[in-house]
Parts: sequence; C-alpha cells; structure tokens
Amino acid sequence: MREWLIKIRDTKGLTQLQVATDSGISRSYYSGIEIGSRNASPKAAKAIARTLGFNWTAFFDQNGLEMSQKEVG
Repeated sequence: MREWLIKIRDTKGLTQLQVATDSGISRSYYSGIEIGSRNASPKAAKAIARTLGFNWTAFFDQNGLEMSQKEVG
C-alpha cells in the first residue's frame, strides 16, 4: 500500500475519483496504484504527481516514500 500517496491525496481533500479524473486515468487504475496492486506507468505517474503536487519520480524511487512524506509534512 502506498500510504504516502493516500496521505497526499487526503491532505489535498480529494477523492480517488477526482485525482483519477484530473489525471486522465480511470478510478480503478488509480485505486490499484494506491493500494499497490498496480504500478503507475511513467505517463500516469507524471499526471498523478501534477494533480497532487509532488515529484513524479517518487513512484520509482526507493526513497520516494520518505521524500513524499516530507513534502506533505
């Protein structure tokens, strides 16, 4: 589970549907990314990061969880 991603979304006060719609992906795909059953493609990662305001490389960086949590801080 990508708790850091859920925390960022919650901090912004957005639903999964809002993030997915704003990112141009389906809600089910976004949900899968949040719970960790799906991996974000680079295109989806960039769109989600743009929507939520963090660096898209957090999806692919081992330190991404820590970095994203500091950005939410």
